[in-house]
Parts: sequence; C-alpha cells; structure tokens
Amino acid sequence: MMFGTLFKTNNKIFLFLLFIFLLFADQISKLIITRLFNLFESIEIVPYLNFTFVVNYGFAFGFLNSPSLNQLIVSFFIATIIVYFCYLLFKTQDKSFRVNLTLIITGAIGNFIDRIFRGYVVDFIDVYVAKYHWPAFNLADSYISIGFFLLMVNILFLNKKI
Repeated sequence: MMFGTLFKTNNKIFLFLLFIFLLFADQISKLIITRLFNLFESIEIVPYLNFTFVVNYGFAFGFLNSPSLNQLIVSFFIATIIVYFCYLLFKTQDKSFRVNLTLIITGAIGNFIDRIFRGYVVDFIDVYVAKYHWPAFNLADSYISIGFFLLMVNILFLNKKI
C-alpha cells in the first residue's frame, strides 16, 4: 500500500528509482559476464538460451559492428538520441509515455556507458532455435526494445500523442 501511494503521488520518484534499478541491473550483469567469461565463451542456461560473451562496436543487434568505425560518430549519434528522449520525457505529461521513455533512456545510457568506458558494448543473451541465433543482446537492449514496443502500442492502438 505504501509503495502504491508513493508511486501514484510522485511519478518522478518512481521513474528515478526505476532508472537506477534497471541501470544497476544492466551494469552488474555486464560486469559479471566480463569477469566470469572469456570472449565468445558460452554456457547453456536453458534450451534455446545461452549466455555467450560477445562485444558490439556498432548499434542495435550488431548493426555496423566494426571496431574500425569512428566511435566518436557513433557515440555522438547515441548521445543525441539520449538527449532527445530526455527532452520528450520532460515534455510529456502522460505517465505511460514517461515509463516507456524511461526504459528507452535507461537502455541507451547503459549501452552508452559501455561504449565510453570499454570502447564496445557487452552483449551476452543468446536466444536461438536449432542453429538459428538471434543476434546477442543485453539487458539494456531489452529495455530499449520493450520501451519502444510499448511506446508504439500507445501511439498506434491507444491513439496517444507524445
């Protein structure tokens, strides 16, 4: 009851706590993978899911994944997106949009932290069926995907505007 009242009365506190918790979970998961796994090492968690340590120098799901690309341009592009979504977060009054944007921003910042401090993004969630693998991803990528999906549902099916 207490938490429900807190989150209803002050959505900003809830969003900040959500941001901190999710960012912490993302960074801790990547730290664990980098400490316990060698590059390309893999362990089966359950059928159709491995933890496999890979690195990503590019964008989402390995797009433009090359260490020779100018990381400054990639970082600038990502920073611009983060700033724009922060602007949208402060502009909108819709609580569901704020949660969706918080998910997207948290994921983007989680991967941006990797890019700045490691020079690449740590990916490790490997989903597959038979020999067909989805590109490896991490928790931050999941936050971005979930936030974007929910944002599109709001816009397309609930006719909400940002």
